Amino acid sequence: MSTSTTASVSTHILDTSVGRPAEGVPVHLGARTGREADWKELGASATDADGRCKDLPALPEGTTHVRLDFDTETYFANKQAAAQQDAPALRDSENGRPVFFPEVTITFAVVPGEHYHVPLLLNPFGYSVYRGS
Repeated sequence: MSTSTTASVSTHILDTSVGRPAEGVPVHLGARTGREADWKELGASATDADGRCKDLPALPEGTTHVRLDFDTETYFANKQAAAQQDAPALRDSENGRPVFFPEVTITFAVVPGEHYHVPLLLNPFGYSVYRGS
């Protein structure tokens, strides 16, 4: 939760290729205190069954920039493995095919006292992100 001297961040992911939340996507949160400052990793989480990360750590006072790193390769690899169990024919056609976006990194500026909800709309060949509410 944000305070008058800090900002807060939340996120969720919708897999638009299936119209469902993306469960199990590893997410890393980083922050810095100015354009020239080094990034500091604050913590990591993974999306739940609703596609949300509910346990991202609070941002430190003085944070001006935030970075969310989404490990989409892990998600798509797990999704493909599950699909192969249900449809073995997919195994041969998808074998060895790399994920087009193995990771998605979103960097944005923050100001103290505000909450930033950053949804990611994801599919195997594209993504979109926006500031939510």
